[in-house]
Amino acid sequence: MAIGPVQLIVLGFSHPDFHGEVIAELERLHDSGTVRVIDSIALYKDADGGLEMEHLSNLTQDEAIEVGSKIGALIGLGIDGEEGAEAGALAGAEEAAEEGINVFAGEWDVLEDIPNDSAAALILLEHHWAVPLRDAIARAGGFRLSDGFISPLDLVGLGLVTAAEAQELHDLETASAAKS
Repeated sequence: MAIGPVQLIVLGFSHPDFHGEVIAELERLHDSGTVRVIDSIALYKDADGGLEMEHLSNLTQDEAIEVGSKIGALIGLGIDGEEGAEAGALAGAEEAAEEGINVFAGEWDVLEDIPNDSAAALILLEHHWAVPLRDAIARAGGFRLSDGFISPLDLVGLGLVTAAEAQELHDLETASAAKS
């Protein structure tokens, strides 16, 4: 297959304080061949729930033409308000249905999950590093049943980190959420 495993990551920011560090790290991962950002959107939700959107990408022009704008289709986000959101959702669902895919069988309203007066980054990330592993698994007759990130707090029981290390990692991952 030409594309590696793809993941949609939704990151919240209570009080964004961007200095280019996140983009620089994504660029480093891209340059090393580890990941590719297929699509990314920065959303700002005001106190009344109004949205502003900025499209971000580190794709080359050829890559951008190849994959297009995919996050909007996945979550139904349109820049023309509710009407545009419906159009984006329909376009994404129709494209997936043509290929026999049921996108997000359950309800996942990403926009609803973003608190008012905050920001979010939605990153559609291709994991290049996983392509050889995925292909080897497929050749062995294997397939993905499920996946997910494990909380640092759960790593203590496995003996991978100490309780103090896990708490430090957990606090790092949730510090901004706790402040809001």
